[in-house]
Amino acid sequence: MRILLVEDDQKIAAFIQKGLKAEGFAVDHAVDGEDGLHLALSEPYDAAVVDIMLPKLDGLTLIESIRQERLKIPVIILSAKGTVDDRVKGLQAGGDDYLTKPFAFSELLARIQALIRRSTDQTEPTRLAVGDVSMTLITREVVRAGKQIELQPLEFSLLEYLMRNAGRVVSKTMIMEHVWDYHFDPQTNVVESRIYKLREKIDKGFPTKLIQTVRGVGYVLKPKI
Repeated sequence: MRILLVEDDQKIAAFIQKGLKAEGFAVDHAVDGEDGLHLALSEPYDAAVVDIMLPKLDGLTLIESIRQERLKIPVIILSAKGTVDDRVKGLQAGGDDYLTKPFAFSELLARIQALIRRSTDQTEPTRLAVGDVSMTLITREVVRAGKQIELQPLEFSLLEYLMRNAGRVVSKTMIMEHVWDYHFDPQTNVVESRIYKLREKIDKGFPTKLIQTVRGVGYVLKPKI
């Protein structure tokens, strides 16, 4: 899952980035509204967290511009302004949720997860399953054939993306866009190395292999004996 964070307060931004990355999200950070709008229009995101008071372009104008481009990215507004009128203005501008500063990271995380679930129309939002592998999103537990699999945050995020796209071939670029942030060089072998490590944990020792390589295209999660 890839999140756009538009926040000019470096302390708050670092706090949010650290928390989201620990939860396995890829985070792109913009320090002003113009850069935030540029990223929103040029990169795919699963959700955005946008401050209201931003340099160059304020948060409400940024959100209105995103909606004018018919982008359906879920947006959570962050603001020190917490009156009813402020919240109404934020939602009318195109925001999907409104969180007042100061806030608990656990609440922000829960709101992001809820927005992503609604935007992707997940009918069973707390659990994913492919073959004999199951993933519980809330507790971040992965089990295969009754055996619990311990994954690092990036490995969990990578497996989650593959499971959400089970049976569909996803390219290296698509994986990097959703699991890593845009600072990664697409010429590196970071995807291949992470896929290798994930296979060591998910497929090694099991008769049915799930993570398949489609040569010259990408990867697909589907059973293969």
